[in-house]
Amino acid sequence: MRFLLVDRILELDSGKRAIGIKNVTLSEDFLAHHFPDYPIMPGTLIAEALVQLADWVIRESTDFAQMGLAIGFERIKFRRMVRPGDQLRLEVKLLERQNDQVAVEGKAYCDGALVTSLSFTLGIEALEPLQNPEIARRIYRMIALAPDQV
Repeated sequence: MRFLLVDRILELDSGKRAIGIKNVTLSEDFLAHHFPDYPIMPGTLIAEALVQLADWVIRESTDFAQMGLAIGFERIKFRRMVRPGDQLRLEVKLLERQNDQVAVEGKAYCDGALVTSLSFTLGIEALEPLQNPEIARRIYRMIALAPDQV
């Protein structure tokens, strides 16, 4: 199973959009070599966090029958470095779904400043061969806040 880069889902509008957070801590494995004396979160992992958040929108809206996998990226901009101690606010909006693909717009903010923006495409696949839907539901319940907790 891939590692989770979304620590908490704060809002999820089924099939449309979501807001989540990623707390960047010094204990992250990827920081050990990127870079040891001045650790920064790789931009590709910020993009992956946005992909994962969009994937949760797909999973939740299909009752965990389908998932989204990144198949294309467009217009990626990285505006500043993200360091241990930073909290990323992740925002994704699903724009257009055609058959087995969906266009997504993603943005990541740190302290209110835009850090990363990108457009990407998710391919929609059946969840079952790749992950047990019950395990996916359990993970989702762990990271998604109930509406009365927001």
